[in-house]
Amino acid sequence: MLAGSTHTNLPARKIKAKIYAGVFIFSTLVGIVVLATLLVRILATGLGNLDWSFISSYPSRIPERAGILSALMGTLWVMGFTFLLSVPIGVGTALYLEQYAPKNRLTDIVQTNISNLAGVPSIVYGILGLTIFVRWFALDRSVLAGAMTMTLLILPITIVASREAIRAVPRSLEEASYALGATKWQTIRSVIMPYAMPGMLTGIILSMSRAIGETAPLIMIGALTYVAFVPGSAGLAQAPLDPFTALPIQIFNWSSRPQAGFQDLAATAIIVLLVVLLVMNGMAVLLRDRFQRKAQD
Repeated sequence: MLAGSTHTNLPARKIKAKIYAGVFIFSTLVGIVVLATLLVRILATGLGNLDWSFISSYPSRIPERAGILSALMGTLWVMGFTFLLSVPIGVGTALYLEQYAPKNRLTDIVQTNISNLAGVPSIVYGILGLTIFVRWFALDRSVLAGAMTMTLLILPITIVASREAIRAVPRSLEEASYALGATKWQTIRSVIMPYAMPGMLTGIILSMSRAIGETAPLIMIGALTYVAFVPGSAGLAQAPLDPFTALPIQIFNWSSRPQAGFQDLAATAIIVLLVVLLVMNGMAVLLRDRFQRKAQD
């Protein structure tokens, strides 16, 4: 009876499958078309202003003289410190939760809260960064305050992605390592980490991609919109405590002005931001592929 019913419903199921496939393809095409339209418009508007003078000049109240040097360098400084802070903390937390933490109710609550924090709006992290880093730690509007705020923003994503990568390591590899007499740390260092590193790097790529385009947290901690110097100009040791601006803030500032010249400059800055993002992601992808090949060997 069941086999006959399944055979009778087979044509209807095939029709439903085709309808679902068509809906998914249409949704994908809509996203691609919208993205392509935005990119074409940005390129058409901004490429004309993209030259070395734009890259090497400081912001100005005159569109013809304005550039993004301080915003570009501020972005690179903030992203560099964010990477240095978020990766060890995120990967270390994931290793502890998966390899060392006891399996009890408290651990379950911590893991659930970490997953929930990945969906918290970025402005909330901006308020948290303003309260803790800017006021309590007295870091003011510094590169370090911005990097720490961005670290809070992307840590949940990094931790969740790293935990999933660790879980994907075959249990048989761990057991084989223990059978050969390796300690827990030797197993983590020589077996788990090399195998899980490609998945971890994928999560790091996604989290850094989110951080580089965020504006609300930086505005919340008081990052400047007009900076006529780059962090570290008075000495590299002073750079973490220097005031800064960033490309998303500069883009937001220019796009909100009524002059058409500044809006064209905003499109040019978006192109530069996309290039920086693609370069960062490209380097991370190369590292991921390298670790993946090592794990397969």
